This record gives sequence, C-alpha cells and structure tokens, in this order.
Amino acid sequence: MPKGIYKVPVAINEPIKQYAAGSPERRELQAMLKELRSHEIDIPMYIGGKEIRSNNKTRLAPPHDHQHTLGHFHKSDKSHVTDAINAALAAKEKWAALSWEHRASIFLKAAELIAGPYRAKLNAATMLGQSKNAFQAEIDSACEIIDFLRFNVQYMTEIYAEQPISSPGVWNRLEWRPLEGFVYALTPFNFTAIAGNLPSSCAMMGNVVVWKPSTTQVYSANVLMEIFKKAGVPDGVINLIYPSGPDAAEVIFNHRDFAGIHFTGSTEVFQNIWQTIGNNIHKYRSYPRIVGETGGKDFIMAHSSADPKSLSVAISRGAFEYQGQKCSAASRVYVPSNLWEETKSLILADLKTMKMGPTEDFTNFINAVIDEKSFDKLAKYIDAAKKDSNVEVIAGGNYDKSKGYFIEPTIIVAKDPKYITMCEELFGPVLTVFVYDENKFEDTLKLVDNTSIYALTGAILAQDRYAIETATKLLSNSAGNFYINDKCTGAVVGQQPFGGARGSGTNDKAGAKINLLRWVSPRTIKETFVPPVDYKYPFLQAD
Repeated sequence: MPKGIYKVPVAINEPIKQYAAGSPERRELQAMLKELRSHEIDIPMYIGGKEIRSNNKTRLAPPHDHQHTLGHFHKSDKSHVTDAINAALAAKEKWAALSWEHRASIFLKAAELIAGPYRAKLNAATMLGQSKNAFQAEIDSACEIIDFLRFNVQYMTEIYAEQPISSPGVWNRLEWRPLEGFVYALTPFNFTAIAGNLPSSCAMMGNVVVWKPSTTQVYSANVLMEIFKKAGVPDGVINLIYPSGPDAAEVIFNHRDFAGIHFTGSTEVFQNIWQTIGNNIHKYRSYPRIVGETGGKDFIMAHSSADPKSLSVAISRGAFEYQGQKCSAASRVYVPSNLWEETKSLILADLKTMKMGPTEDFTNFINAVIDEKSFDKLAKYIDAAKKDSNVEVIAGGNYDKSKGYFIEPTIIVAKDPKYITMCEELFGPVLTVFVYDENKFEDTLKLVDNTSIYALTGAILAQDRYAIETATKLLSNSAGNFYINDKCTGAVVGQQPFGGARGSGTNDKAGAKINLLRWVSPRTIKETFVPPVDYKYPFLQAD
C-alpha cells in the first residue's frame, strides 16, 4: 500500500452566519426549531455503539419554556459506567492502531457535517435545550465546534511532525502514543462546542473516552453523538452516558485503567476530583492526566482615558450575552470616577433596548438561565443586594420563573470592592460595578488582582498606552485570556487559545496544541545502525 507524509487541509475559522431577517439560514433554523419542538424524543445512552435504555427517564424542557417537553433521556447507574469503561477498553487496541490520517478524516468529516447538513439541527438543539439565541448558538454549536475539530486535526499533525535530531549513525524518533487506559470527559451545559471538544480531542489522539455531559446539555449532546457516529467514529471509542456525578466518580476514579480526565465545570467539583484522584493514585496503572477549565470571576478594568462608548458596549455584551453564563462573562467592573456617569447612562440606555424572552423569537437578546437551581441562587443574591445599604441596584433586579427561568440583566453598584458579588462566581446576568478614584489606578489594579481566587479572563480599556502596559504587567497572573480594548469574552479557536490558572483551572488551553499534548505519552526510540562490538573506550589505552 502506498504511503506518504500527508498534509491535512489548512484550518481556517468557520464563517459566522448572521441570521438576518429573510436570510436562508434564518428560515432554515426557524423551520428546524419548529420541527424539534413538534415531537418528543427518547434519548438513549451510547455504549459500545449500542443504544442502551434504562427506563429510568429524566424529562428535558427548554429553560425558557419549562412546561414544554422536548423528550426524555435514560439515566445511567454504576453498571452502565462499568459497561462504558469496558466498551472503551475493548475498542482501544484497534483504534490506537488506526493510521492517524484515518482518525483525522473522521473528525474532519464531523466538521463538514456540522458546517452543512447538521448546522441547523445542532444550533436548534442548543437554542431549545440551553436557551441560547440564534447568534450565540451559531458562534458556539456551529462555528466553535467546527473550529475545534479542524484546528485540532492540524495541531495533531504538527505534534506528530515534531521529532528529535539524530547524530551520525543514529536515528532518533518520537512515537506519540495515546494514554494507557481510558479518558473521562466531563462536560458543561453552557457550550455545546466544549461538550463536543472534550471527548473528541482525546479520541483524535488515539484515546478511548467515557463521556458524561451535563444533564442540562443532554439534548444537544445527543445530536453531537449522532454526528460523531455519522462521521465514522468506531463503536466504543466515545461512549455517552448520563450517571450522577457521585456514581460516575465511584466507578471511574477507582478503576486501574483510568488514564485522565478532561473537565470543564465548577472549581469546587474539580478540586474534589483532584483530591479523589490523589487519594487513589496507588490504584492506577499510570499517573492520570488532569486537565480542567473551571470557574471565573472575570473583570473589566477601565482607565480614566477609556472611551465611554467602547466601555459600555464591552460591559453590555461581556456581562449579558448568553445571560452571563459564559465562563468568560464579565461579572465585576472597575470604572474610574471621571467616566462613571457617562458610562452608566450608556449602559442603561442599552439595557432598555434588550428584549428578554424565548429563543424562538429572534428579536430577544436575553433568554432564560439554565435551570431552577441557577435561578434560585441568582434571585437570592439579587434580593440580598436590594436589602443592603452598601450597594445600589441600578438596573434590573426582577425575575420570574412562572413560564421560564427569566432574570433581568441586573447591575449592582458596590461601595465595598470586596462585596460578595464582586468576589463570588454567580454565573448569571448579574454584574457588579465598583467606581474607583480615577487617581488610584495602580492601587485598583492590585485590588483586581487580589479580589478573586480565579484567573480566567479580564480586560483593560484605555487610550493611554502607558496605562495599558502597566495593567498588562500588574495583571499578568490575573487572567489566562487578557483583552485590550475589548470585552473579556469571545475567544476564537486558533486565535485566542482559551484557559486560565489559579482557581480557574490547569490552563491547558482548549483550541491549542498544548491541550492535545496532554492526551499523548511520547516514546523515544533510538536506533543505532552499526552498534559497537568492543566495550573498551579510547581513554582506556595506556600512554
């Protein structure tokens, strides 16, 4: 069979469709939304390529219309977790041995399926199941997952091409092996792209995966699995199950062949997982790879030279797109005293034009938060702020869950820069502003750095280049993704690799080569063409 050094298609970012009134993509998406709403679906587990049903069903509903039933999924128990591990391990040898170009072809095909025939279905599933508007769904469940798949294939080939030098008479080479065992992918609700990337990036490098999505993302996860199967992912390579977190942890983290976890979720959960793995370290065949992107208390810092209009848009979009449920969403803002009144008036004007309602109405900028638990948590913080004399709620503050889990975009102005909503991650459309003395810029930068345990995203807005340089230096460890004169959200695969440190995770940068390197275990091979036949070295000769 002929062989070659293959070049994969050059990765480019998927163009974003705009869904303007009357556009073909808008009509197609509206028709798909109507179709998906018209019938209930029965979602199985996928273990070893087989559809498995437990008959212990959980209902799925749109967060913005919780009385409507989208379908049901079959809950997994511990036996299903074990079955998924066994199916993965059974598929491992054949999958790992498959030539890399065939693995690349599978995931490139998946990208093309999402870009074409599955685009509307995956976007509509995200809009209905996770309450994202059309544009937020497009940049997530279409463009970002396509970008992840295409760029990861390119990064994979670059990794395989990285080889050591050789000396005369010797050929040195690196073999980039998959990990020895299975990888556990634990994925969040808020980005369909992340839910697809965490298992697929591991599988692309020759690993087999047990995938547990958030229960509030199962509806679109099911579409992703349909796409993976259609693209040709072999049975058992990615196994999709829906156990409780404790049930999954008990089986997976006690298994000898547990090789790694690819995680996005809360800091508390990730820290507990890390502790469990540490306690069980003697049980494993090898040291597991622990990769996680966790919480954030992301900031926008404005200098006295900032443009108020740019600042207000960065705040409005950064804080309230997708109801503030992005890991990167702006949730604390520091505004200098000389800009506050103008900035405030601009933001309040923006908020007056933001419509809130279901995703099926494309004129709604704000939709629902993900579930009742999130709704109740946010309502509690809002109620406390209303009663606290040290803060002022200047916008929003209302909420209603009778039809869907709707919370108005809310802005709290705090006198105390360490007020609870300046420090704790809320994960919703609640923004806290601290107005600082315009003459205390550097002191406020230190405050920004020390206020939170997190270090995911942050932004500096300024026209003064010295101020920008100062902020960039003093906040060097405050954010893994740092923005200058822009909002602190919107990282693009291949352009801004995403991830943070401190309490925000291991900073293994989804959408970058560094992430894929975590899912391989290199073996160095040295071949000597003419080996020596005498043990004696020249220095042993007598004078």
